Amino acid sequence: MARSNSRKTDTIPAARRPEVRLPPLVPYGGGGLEPDGDYDGLRFEGTDLADESGPGARFMDCALDGCALDRAELVRARFIDSVLTGVRGVGTDLAGASLRDVEVVDARLGGVQLHGAVLERVLVRGGKIDYLNLRRARLKDVVFEGCVLSEPDLGDAQLVRVEFRDCVLKRADFSSARMESVDLRTVAELDIARGVERLAGAVISPAQLMELASAFAAQIGVRVEA
Repeated sequence: MARSNSRKTDTIPAARRPEVRLPPLVPYGGGGLEPDGDYDGLRFEGTDLADESGPGARFMDCALDGCALDRAELVRARFIDSVLTGVRGVGTDLAGASLRDVEVVDARLGGVQLHGAVLERVLVRGGKIDYLNLRRARLKDVVFEGCVLSEPDLGDAQLVRVEFRDCVLKRADFSSARMESVDLRTVAELDIARGVERLAGAVISPAQLMELASAFAAQIGVRVEA
């Protein structure tokens, strides 16, 4: 019997990307966010949401374009089938928030609090996010693409089918993280500050293995000397 020459070329399932199709949108009329407010089918165009408070608010079929989110309080907020483009701000509080079928494009954010959040079918493309706090968050079918993540904290987070594509990870913290089908192979710069021992369940490239060799050796108590 002839032996088959076929072989499996990819051993990790791809993340399911969001497919956001926004309906015709109505311009947001202002008036400020409200706790537990419902915002459906709205376009926030260059809206200044700095220092706004909308805990538990729900954004469905919305577009946020060029909005300022400095210190916005959006704990437990829900973003569903929405697109955030060019949002910017420092200290945005999204602790415990839920993002499902969401695209975040060219964001410029710092100190974003997403600890305990749930992200499902989310695409983060382009832009830069400093000090992203995803501790104890749950990420499923999430793609980070062409973006810079400086000192992201994924401590005790759960990552399932998460892809980091052509992006930069600086001083990443994976302490106590749990990974399943996490693809790091095309990361342009992979700098892990803590939690290299938590990469079980991730796939890296041969070049990345060489770069991380000393860190892996240190984890098992091996000294590498010339």
